[in-house]
Amino acid sequence: MDPSKAFGFSTLPDHYVQLSPPRPRWNVMHSIGVALVALAGLVWWTSPFQAGETPRSRALPVADFSWDQVTPSPTLEYHDCFDGLQCARLRVPMDYHRTDGQGRHVAVAVARLPAKVPVTDPRYGGAVLVNPGGPGGSGVAMVLLGGRDVQTIVDAEQDPSVASRAENKYFDIIGFDPRGVNNTTPGFSCFPNLFSQRNWELQAAAEGILGSSKDAFRRNWDRAIALNTGCSANLTTPLRDGEEALGEHINTLPVARDMLEIVERHGQWREKQGLAEQRERDRTHGYDPHQTLAARTRWNPGQEKIQYWGRSYGTILGSTFATLFPDRIHRAVLDAVVDADKYYLGDGHSAIEDADAIFARFTEYCEAVGSENCPFYTEGGAAAIEESFMAVDNALYDRSVPVPSSSTRGPEVVTWSDLKNIVRIALYQPLRGFPLLAEYASALAQGNGAPMADFKVGGRSPSCPSTQCLQGGPWSAACQVPGYNEEYSSAAILCADAEYLQSADEDTFGRYWQSLREDSAMLGDYWAGLGLNCVGWDVKPKWQLPGRIAANTSHPLLFVTNILDPVTPLRSARKMSRRFPGSVLLQQDSEGHSTLAAPSVCTHKAIRRYFQTGELPPPDTVCAGDLKPLFGIPQAMQAARSAGDQQLYEVLVGAAQRMPAVRLPL
Repeated sequence: MDPSKAFGFSTLPDHYVQLSPPRPRWNVMHSIGVALVALAGLVWWTSPFQAGETPRSRALPVADFSWDQVTPSPTLEYHDCFDGLQCARLRVPMDYHRTDGQGRHVAVAVARLPAKVPVTDPRYGGAVLVNPGGPGGSGVAMVLLGGRDVQTIVDAEQDPSVASRAENKYFDIIGFDPRGVNNTTPGFSCFPNLFSQRNWELQAAAEGILGSSKDAFRRNWDRAIALNTGCSANLTTPLRDGEEALGEHINTLPVARDMLEIVERHGQWREKQGLAEQRERDRTHGYDPHQTLAARTRWNPGQEKIQYWGRSYGTILGSTFATLFPDRIHRAVLDAVVDADKYYLGDGHSAIEDADAIFARFTEYCEAVGSENCPFYTEGGAAAIEESFMAVDNALYDRSVPVPSSSTRGPEVVTWSDLKNIVRIALYQPLRGFPLLAEYASALAQGNGAPMADFKVGGRSPSCPSTQCLQGGPWSAACQVPGYNEEYSSAAILCADAEYLQSADEDTFGRYWQSLREDSAMLGDYWAGLGLNCVGWDVKPKWQLPGRIAANTSHPLLFVTNILDPVTPLRSARKMSRRFPGSVLLQQDSEGHSTLAAPSVCTHKAIRRYFQTGELPPPDTVCAGDLKPLFGIPQAMQAARSAGDQQLYEVLVGAAQRMPAVRLPL
């Protein structure tokens, strides 16, 4: 069956941009079993902590700490920062292949959550590097917001005060901001100041996403050309003749090399700590002829191995690291697996082929729980709920909903694009998103746009230029605010990695857009819109992928994925696992993007065992999710858990609840 017919699409004419683009109206008889065929695709994988996906209100609390207080160093020189963390700025070459010892450097912002035991303790397990996705996600933010959750998962179940055996391991958790992201310098901006950036984003929100009107393509295309040509030109212009341009060294490969440098410098730092404690022990207890503490913490230059947990785009970073440095893998968990061929080359199946199946779960679960737990419940089964939703969708497309001002916000207009963004939240984060979708769609069905208007306002923050910015003038460092540029850093990294995306013309993009609509009626317009971020981009990275992503690693990788994921389908994980001999794919029977979207004690006990011992779960293992969206918490399951499992479950539920809702465009 032609999937375009299943979704009620017609084929775009060759010069479709002069016409009204056909809007998808989902066939209510469509079932999960319909095969979705991907003709072309963009890749832009985000986790809930990522660029363009998190509310800007989650900017890091600075308190008395400032990154400016830390001098970049070729070693890890830690300073106390934030909430019990330690921070460093690691100085690395911008161009690792430059042999003259000259050239620019990058200061990588690194944040470490210390292990619960000192490095000299036999139970010290080393450092686990984490990456939340993106591209362009902040690892510093991930450690600050979720580092303790990660530590609870990978650490031994028992507290070190009662677990004396050396087999119980406790880890540092290290996050870093990749090149061009947040607190890593040099940074960049596509705008002279935050005020102009906010103006731009408000215009984009008002004009709507692709598919929102007959004029939406032209406006979005022209805006993309205006933004991308200027931004990429800035990134490829060196500060001085003969120096490197940041844009040519911001892609994934040099970031993977930065990760290796962090691992090496951590080994050097560990040895320094061990030597200092050994000297103190010798002073207070007499000389130890075996120098036990120093031996335990010895640095092994050129041989230190990585321990890593990457989500979403972080699986691209992890698989790229494993390909470049296969003998430097100790442990690596790749969670919500991206197809590397699709990411780098555009070859392979569609990233969003399972998105509509998650929406189908929304209608099924809503039917199952009834009106008490699903405000959008409609008698007649899942098909009736779907039909009711499409009636709201169609009505909002034809006419927006005006919302008068309230005591907490000004007047708003709720649009079809707003509804599509709520759908996107629901697909990425069903535990939080399904209730939101049910609530807002129910209100809209009654002509009430106030709940969604309140949600829109919650994603905004002031954009007044600072006094320092006004004094320094446009484009000064004071006008660029870390944490507000991730969306554009994300584009810079993606477009450098996937050069094929830079050359699309209007007709090529039109066919690509149409194919994505055929892949997913719920996510196709949004996913295609992300492809516009590389239109008109002109940056060629100096370090390019030498071949396909694949390797025989020194320790097998653990791939993990939800059975239904909106942007990293199960098929991608199966494919990538085959590329790395000895690796295992662990499946979680849940919906949403990454295992963070739904708690599963089974899944995370397997991940803990892997970090603790290196043991992989048996092939074809499937773990159940412990919660289903809209259903609430099953009491029987809770009563059956051990104390340790209950503690892990509570951590996972807390992590899922703290996941920032995917923000709407301003």
